[in-house]
Amino acid sequence: MSTKQPLLQPIQVADLEIANRVWMAPMTRSRAANEGNVPFDLHVEYYRQRASAGLIITEGSQISKQAVGYINTPGIHTDAQVEGWKKVTEAVHEEGGKIFIQLWHVGRISHPDFHNGELPVAPSAINPHAKSFTPKGFKDTVTPKEMSIEEIKQTVLDFQNAAKNAMEAGFDGVEIHSSNGYLLHQFFSRTSNVRMDEYGGSIESRAKILFEIIDAIKQVMPENRIGLRLNPSLNGIFGMEADEETIPTFDYIVEKLNAYDLAYLHLSEPFNDVSNIPYLESEIAKHYRPMYKGTLVINAGFDQEKGNKDVLEGLADAVAYGTLYISNPDLVERFDQNAELAEPDKDTFYTPGEKGYTDYPSLEILKVDL
Repeated sequence: MSTKQPLLQPIQVADLEIANRVWMAPMTRSRAANEGNVPFDLHVEYYRQRASAGLIITEGSQISKQAVGYINTPGIHTDAQVEGWKKVTEAVHEEGGKIFIQLWHVGRISHPDFHNGELPVAPSAINPHAKSFTPKGFKDTVTPKEMSIEEIKQTVLDFQNAAKNAMEAGFDGVEIHSSNGYLLHQFFSRTSNVRMDEYGGSIESRAKILFEIIDAIKQVMPENRIGLRLNPSLNGIFGMEADEETIPTFDYIVEKLNAYDLAYLHLSEPFNDVSNIPYLESEIAKHYRPMYKGTLVINAGFDQEKGNKDVLEGLADAVAYGTLYISNPDLVERFDQNAELAEPDKDTFYTPGEKGYTDYPSLEILKVDL
């Protein structure tokens, strides 16, 4: 493998030796189409094919039944799910890869169809006016139930239990999904959290649940195997509307994370143009690289050239690629050879079965076929 490209250089993450800086971002693929949402042979093959990634971060996996909000997404809260994930981690490790699982609770981006008619939960009873992907297709979200203090404490324990299950399943670590308009992000934002108790009001109170979760998880696994994902400039998606406290909230969170010995902080560049919003940051890596002292991973809209550039300039230590990994299971090898990239079939992003999931050929197979 070429060592000239910054992306192809190895990196030490905590006590893990990571072969390169081309990481696989978490992506919902909705393939756990079975009773109990259990990972199975299809997941094993999918992740095995992509094991040359420096680090695989799995699709978001719900920490409890209450956490689910999308059809056919796997969980990490039952014995059967743990056993299913064991086969995945074994396959990735056999190929020499490293794999973290993303721990997920969607909060209000769910639907009563997933909860026997009961309302989904959220920091406050505010409808995001979004869509939930239910067994009966996309449905409008509803006004969620405001979480009680007891329910918040239980959610912290659910994250802890999911992390414990992840270690039992053989994962190298976990990533806490506190991004993209889901439950923890809902706590951070004043547009989705209007509580006036210990989990609302001030920036510190709105961020409190995140640090309780980190503190709980590090009781059951090494602190330096915990990663975290944030999306500071998310705006206009899933009912998340930014305001003048949005960036100061994330500044507070990132600064406080320096007190922890985390595996990495995973940040997303804006999903849409926010250049005309004066209180949002258009260049997330540039804003947070001077602030965060640990390993920084950046994501969203990167190609090979931009990824190499950001790593070379020190704006990030690694780049997490999403869509490119759908259709290029050997993305690292393609970058190494500056080879052409395959285009993904968007119609099969969330459909059951192997089509558009495990049937994208590698360069090696393509050469054999020539």
